Amino acid sequence: MLELSMDPGLFAVLSMVAFLAGFVDAIAGGGGLLMIPALLSVGIPPHISLGTNKLSASFGSFMASLTFYRKGIFRPRYWILAACATAIGATMGTFSVDLVTTEWLNRLLPLAVFANGVYMLLHKSDKKDDAVEKNTIQPNRIIQSLQGLIIGFYDGFAGPGTGSFWAVSNMSFHRLNLLIASGAARAMNFISNIISLLTFAWLGHVNWMLGIGLGISLMLGSLLGAHSAVRLGSRFIKPVFILVVLAISIHLVIKHWF
Repeated sequence: MLELSMDPGLFAVLSMVAFLAGFVDAIAGGGGLLMIPALLSVGIPPHISLGTNKLSASFGSFMASLTFYRKGIFRPRYWILAACATAIGATMGTFSVDLVTTEWLNRLLPLAVFANGVYMLLHKSDKKDDAVEKNTIQPNRIIQSLQGLIIGFYDGFAGPGTGSFWAVSNMSFHRLNLLIASGAARAMNFISNIISLLTFAWLGHVNWMLGIGLGISLMLGSLLGAHSAVRLGSRFIKPVFILVVLAISIHLVIKHWF
């Protein structure tokens, strides 16, 4: 297995990719689109790449979640039920990978992810999109549970676009503004990342030294990304979100349609 004793220059390049992935992931999700190809490109086997990416991604999603929490944007007491449902869904999804055919899902995914981008593009931003203290809407518990089970299952089963599904569904079902919806999305993504990581670790598919090393860079990128999202608000989050969703859609179309 590849260790941190790899060529320093190569590790430096991977660290820069991890930093950028963390920055993007903290704002709109999709950091795995950068990290997984980078890991594969240096000769790491696919299953090890996936597990190592989950380890490093967990660093990033934790830092982003913590930042949103400290800024008063993510309020855990409103999301306890969603967190529990997400953990259950992610566990079911991860263990279902080898039991269910993914051909039909792979072809539908680009359309579903692209639809999120269209929703965000058509969503009209206003001053409320950057409000923090006044946004005290209590999310519907039943819908939260369904969100957690479905999106958590999807993240454990497939993964691409999980952050966008959380953000858009939070805005649609709970009438949360973009900033609050994104903060909750990062926290729920952290939970499903941890569940998937535990499964990959149990299967022996994690390069711990490399994952921790890249995780530190990814965490720093996430810190900058989360602070940028809080400081600049929807006028910054929205275009980044749309660009990331477009990139994910194109990536999935090329991978599964051609």
